[in-house]
Amino acid sequence: MNIGRYLRAAQIKLELETRPDLALEEEVRATERYRWELKESVLREIGALLIASGRAGNPNKLHTDLLNRERKATTGIGQGIAIPHVRTMNVKSMVMAFARSTSGVEFLALDGKPVHLFLAVVAPPYDDAQYLKFYREMASIFMDPARVRELMDAQDEHEVIKVFRSVA
Repeated sequence: MNIGRYLRAAQIKLELETRPDLALEEEVRATERYRWELKESVLREIGALLIASGRAGNPNKLHTDLLNRERKATTGIGQGIAIPHVRTMNVKSMVMAFARSTSGVEFLALDGKPVHLFLAVVAPPYDDAQYLKFYREMASIFMDPARVRELMDAQDEHEVIKVFRSVA
C-alpha cells in the first residue's frame, strides 16, 4: 500500500491559518477553553481539505465526527505531530489530508508541545485491514527524522506528496 496515492495537492495546506492570538493575555491563552478553540479551528481547516477530496460528505458532520474523536483522546502524538483520524460513514472511501504549521499550534498533544505536522485520516468503519496498513506506513514516515524534516521543508504540495510516495 502506498499512502501517497491518497493525497492530492488540494488536500494539502502548507501553512495553517490557525495561529495563537498573541494579543491575548498569557492567562487566557493558557486556558483549556482557548486551547480547544485552537484545536477546533485546526480541525475545521483540515476538514475543508478532506472535503476537497470529493470523497467526504457533509462538512459539518465531518467536523463534528473529528471533534468527537478528539474528545475521546488527543491525536497529538507528540514530537510536533498530530494524526487526527476518525472512522465515519460520512466518507465513501479512505481519504487523507496534510497540513503544516511552521510556528506550531497548541493541539493538546501528549508531550504538551505545539504541533507542526498534521496528517488526517478518515475512513469508513468497515475497512479495518486498509486502515491498519495505512497506520503502519504513516508510522514509518513519522519515525524517520529525515522524512519529517522533508515535510517541514517542503516548498510545495508536490514535495509533500513525494515524501509520502517514497514509502514502499
